[in-house]
Amino acid sequence: MSPAKVCLLLSLPLLVLFAMSLNGQGGILTGLDALFAPAFENTNEVLLYYAWWPRLCVALLAGGGLALAGVLMQQVLRNPLASPTTLGVASGANLALMVATLMAPGLLIIGREWVALIGGGLAVGLVFAITWRRGLAPVVVVLAGLVVNLYLGALSTALLLFNHETLAGLLIWGAGSLAQNGWDGVASLWPHLAVSAIAAGLLLRPLGVLELDDASAKSLGISLKYLRFAGLGLAVFITGSVVSVVGIIGFIGLAAPNIVRMAGARRLSSRILWSTLLGAVLLATTDLLLQHFSGMVATLIPTGAVTGALGAPLLMWLIPRLKLQGDRPPRAAGVFMNRHPAPHRLAVGIMLALFAFSILGLLLGQGADGWYWISPAEWDVLEWRLPRVMAAAASGLMLAVAGTVLQRLSANPMASPEVLGISGGCAIALILGIYFLPTPSNIVLIGIGTLGAMATLLVLVALNRKSGFVPERLLLSGVAISALFDAVRSVLLAGGDPRGQQVIAWLAGSTYYVDVTSAVVVGSIAVGLALITLPFNRWLDILPLGAPTARSLGINLNRARLALLLMVALLTACATLVVGPLSFIGLLAPHMARLVGFSRARQHLLGAALIGMLLMVIADWVGRQIMFPYEIPAGLVASLIGGAYFMWGLRRL
Repeated sequence: MSPAKVCLLLSLPLLVLFAMSLNGQGGILTGLDALFAPAFENTNEVLLYYAWWPRLCVALLAGGGLALAGVLMQQVLRNPLASPTTLGVASGANLALMVATLMAPGLLIIGREWVALIGGGLAVGLVFAITWRRGLAPVVVVLAGLVVNLYLGALSTALLLFNHETLAGLLIWGAGSLAQNGWDGVASLWPHLAVSAIAAGLLLRPLGVLELDDASAKSLGISLKYLRFAGLGLAVFITGSVVSVVGIIGFIGLAAPNIVRMAGARRLSSRILWSTLLGAVLLATTDLLLQHFSGMVATLIPTGAVTGALGAPLLMWLIPRLKLQGDRPPRAAGVFMNRHPAPHRLAVGIMLALFAFSILGLLLGQGADGWYWISPAEWDVLEWRLPRVMAAAASGLMLAVAGTVLQRLSANPMASPEVLGISGGCAIALILGIYFLPTPSNIVLIGIGTLGAMATLLVLVALNRKSGFVPERLLLSGVAISALFDAVRSVLLAGGDPRGQQVIAWLAGSTYYVDVTSAVVVGSIAVGLALITLPFNRWLDILPLGAPTARSLGINLNRARLALLLMVALLTACATLVVGPLSFIGLLAPHMARLVGFSRARQHLLGAALIGMLLMVIADWVGRQIMFPYEIPAGLVASLIGGAYFMWGLRRL
């Protein structure tokens, strides 16, 4: 099916909903009269002119703009997983609005969109500053963007935990709201997008050079650094303009470009044209559908959340039809290729640090009279601290090993347990259990979470079995499942239910509720699964070299990929059940291990596991002490500590 036919087919629901919506408000002719010559004494026409039509126009503009930004991002970064939210624009805008609401509410009077735009710009400026020395190399830009995204998201979640009532209104904006009360949004968006479309047209031929590898592009006399800066800068400008008006609607920029690529659009000009049209159609259709059914539910449902909920199944249906050259050797299997001369001595040093911080977490703390040490014999205190230290270490071990396996399996530095979707599926099941079951016990929640993780794994296998588990297709499947999780989370949190606070704390990666029995069980599972991973070392050494090399060395790719995927799913599900969908350790620990010099698969697994445990143990202790008697969840602290170190490490490369 051609891109034109796909756009036409998906436009039919939009036309039907358009007619149904106007028929419910006096008919199509009345709606057109309200647009071009409104009778302001007629309440219905006033609502159409100031609310319905501006909302439709903003949906079309925002959807088209996000899709255009998505095409540019994917072209420059050479990665189908890249999207307008990749470089931290949305998280920067969200954090800026939170800070302004708490500390300088007067700035919001000037204009919320300006605060959001400045926040998004500063976030992207940080990404560019980190990666400038590497010539804005795609892999490094993607890594920096992911880290900045997670870092700013952790800061936002920390603010939300301690100021939930004050910031509750921002949850709706953060989930993407297209509600309008005039034409200001349209007036703000269309000039920005018109200029962006002209700029994209001027960049068509230069950006086409990025289809080549770096060496070929440089031989043509192209400055890759400044070309990437121009392409990414334009995508960021578009994203910032859209986010400042309608909030965070992230899935359109990922789905539309991939759908038109699946439909056969290969040239950049074709992808830009059809992706922009399809993005406008998808977002407008979703918003009209939401308006049609919004009266059936008592809570407010943001459009951005519904976009993810509807777009994710569409993307999952199209993924098996995606033509990807997933078997070619990766352009960059990893960023850090340092080799430590004595990796075993380095591992011993990290183990000693882990032991020291574990003792610190058990014996040193604060009380009513300040800091104090306890005796190892004081079990009445240790019975509360020991499970938390054990659970933190176990979850760090499992997420680090899962992230290492996934990154080496896919040869994609963006890969992490969250991207695979296992933690998202587990989280969806647990959140639904918390909301819809009367006082569920921990055992019931564990069972529900396990079922959610296994159901996600079955979906992944079903979508990718025929393709032989091609890594890029597998990761796209995980992104679609994660989008569903984000949609469910956004809808439930935006509803204002008091149980949302418990969900936020769990999502942040908390060890609050772990007892001795569950800590021993999860620790045993973590060690067992980590040991089971060791026999796969040969596969993990060879798979990053590409499918042809792996086959020539006698590896059955389908069997190897399925076995490793199952191992990642088990590790992620067990960790998620303990501390929530904390994926940052799964992204960070493998890279830190490679950064300090663990290169071969066995060394990489060992180093990542030790670093993951160390980070989580430190994070749990710091979270308990830094704002005593209040606590910050270990997941947030791990993101803040590890993210700062990772950004520093990227800057020094």
